[in-house]
Amino acid sequence: MLEILQIPVLTDNYIYLLHEPSTGQTAVVDPAVAEPVLDALEQNGWRLDYIFNTHHHGDHVGGNLQLKQSTGCKVVGAAFDNRRIPGIDITVADGETVQLGLQSFQIISTPGHTLGHIVYYCPDSLALFCGDTLFSLGCGRLFEGSAEQMWHSLQKLKALPGDTRIYCAHEYTQANGRFAMTLDADNPDLLQRLAEVAELRHQNLPTVPSTLSVELATNPFLREHSADLRKAISARDDTPAHVFAKVRLLKDHFR
Repeated sequence: MLEILQIPVLTDNYIYLLHEPSTGQTAVVDPAVAEPVLDALEQNGWRLDYIFNTHHHGDHVGGNLQLKQSTGCKVVGAAFDNRRIPGIDITVADGETVQLGLQSFQIISTPGHTLGHIVYYCPDSLALFCGDTLFSLGCGRLFEGSAEQMWHSLQKLKALPGDTRIYCAHEYTQANGRFAMTLDADNPDLLQRLAEVAELRHQNLPTVPSTLSVELATNPFLREHSADLRKAISARDDTPAHVFAKVRLLKDHFR
């Protein structure tokens, strides 16, 4: 099993440090900045072998070059983004795998937030490192891809085991929950989740990771078949992809 260290940085980002204890290999997912990662490595006595980037945005790759210079690690990222990810050494594509010691990570292409976005799924540890594709109670904005692309990407993630832990890159859950309540206020699972989230944030604790089963029951971007949600947005007869597109547009304008 992976040892996973969650490092909060900037305003609401999470960096994940992954350590495979059998071999001692270590990777970091989406290092927005380098210093907190270097501090955590030193405190734990770990050596950094890899950077796993999900996409090219600065708050996910900002620490790449400093970490590479300081540790000699290799940068892994999507082949699509080989010109947009600083210091990239190893390019990967949908369906391929990367190895961290004895732990294997499946690469899943998830265009939508960006066209080259990928996620890293570790079946043995039931852990999904999904960057900005899927959030707790939300999903990423469509900066480069279409709503249909993002919907198809999310279908891939919905097919993973329900007890998969969702390690997304931002602490957006409480704000996402306010939007979810405008569409699904009678959902008891959502009400329970929001109560848990409020208590966690009151204690200044992260609401991430969530699990896929929780997201399937509460996240409006994964509930395009819900009759109540369809009724709330006047989309009873729309295709699932169109329902998703309407929800995404509503979220874009939600304040």
